[in-house]
Amino acid sequence: MNNKKTMSPERRRKAILSVVLAVICIIYVLPVLAVVINSFKLNTYVKTDTFALPTGEMWAGFDNFIKGMTFGNYPFADSVKYSVIITVLSTALILLCTSMAAWYIARVNSFFCKVLYFLCVFSMVVPFQMVMYTLSKTADKLKLNTPWTIPIVYLGFGAGLAIFMFVGFVKSIPLEIEEAAAIDGCGPLRTYFSVVLPMLKPTMISVGILEIMWVWNDYLLPSLVLNITKYRTIPIHIQYLKGSYGTVDLGATMALILLSIIPVIVFYLTCQKHIIKGVAAGAVKG
Repeated sequence: MNNKKTMSPERRRKAILSVVLAVICIIYVLPVLAVVINSFKLNTYVKTDTFALPTGEMWAGFDNFIKGMTFGNYPFADSVKYSVIITVLSTALILLCTSMAAWYIARVNSFFCKVLYFLCVFSMVVPFQMVMYTLSKTADKLKLNTPWTIPIVYLGFGAGLAIFMFVGFVKSIPLEIEEAAAIDGCGPLRTYFSVVLPMLKPTMISVGILEIMWVWNDYLLPSLVLNITKYRTIPIHIQYLKGSYGTVDLGATMALILLSIIPVIVFYLTCQKHIIKGVAAGAVKG
């Protein structure tokens, strides 16, 4: 008598799905692993032995990090400073302006608000390449080519996703809470900051994380808008790690890429549960 239990179709399906997802995860992790390995490897071995461990004569230690941060005549510390300034200001501006706009759109059920909402959602599908040339020219004319003014440009591009998520969450908030605040004498601004904003915390955190990851890693927009002779973000600084005749020190490049992605990875892993909660709250409710 055969006592072996056969696997049910449901368990077999889940096992196959787990294997497929594991393979996909490995494929996505391989580029990050390659960056980590090659950041400690001598430049001559980066191309020839890409996935080999940096042992023996391949080992470069922390020389690649030092070389990358001291390369050229532009300090790496300034690039870090400008990346932090742009990321913090852009995220703060997007969160404040889009949450207020979403609250207005969700509560004022007019034709104008509906058109405005659909325009914001439509902006999510417009390719950046369609507007990048006119955008750079407009930014130069309006003097938006500094780290302190480029957040206005980021506000335009980040508003679509943020308003979409905030509107979905605001619709799930009972209107009676705001009506009670109005009866107690709260005006629109006080109602927003005292009543609505605290309830927006899950979506606020989620949108903030997504915007920080986008702005911190963005290369194309700062390279088009900023005066890169004065202001360089970390991605732009990495792009300029070139020697004579266009030669690139791949070891130093990998080292700086590793330094740039570590803060984002740590930040994402710390706050990933808030992303799930915020996306579910903003896109499903209401």
